[in-house]
Amino acid sequence: MVIDAHNNAVDKGFHNLEYSILNKMTMDKRFTTEEWDAVHNAFISMGLMLIVSEAAEAMEALRKNDVTNFNEEVADIGIRLGDFSHNYGVPLENEIVKKMAINKERPNKHNKLF
Repeated sequence: MVIDAHNNAVDKGFHNLEYSILNKMTMDKRFTTEEWDAVHNAFISMGLMLIVSEAAEAMEALRKNDVTNFNEEVADIGIRLGDFSHNYGVPLENEIVKKMAINKERPNKHNKLF
């Protein structure tokens, strides 16, 4: 799912601008590593916010009791997350397994109210 989500995003042009800008910056020695990192982090931040926007759309569907749209938006969260994790080199499946093992050892509600 992760690779398919990413490949579809690439095919649909979602990363064209990012790749173009970062490639040009890499070749242009006037940009410092710090500047390149700042632009790269801005693209990472945008990707994270696109995931958040899908979660907000799911919440709105829930508020409207629109089960069909809710399910679709939850799927969009997974698709965006799959694309994001592959694009930025996060081994999502491995990280989920590791985090679930950590969470298994944590206290009830991780000592929080909810």
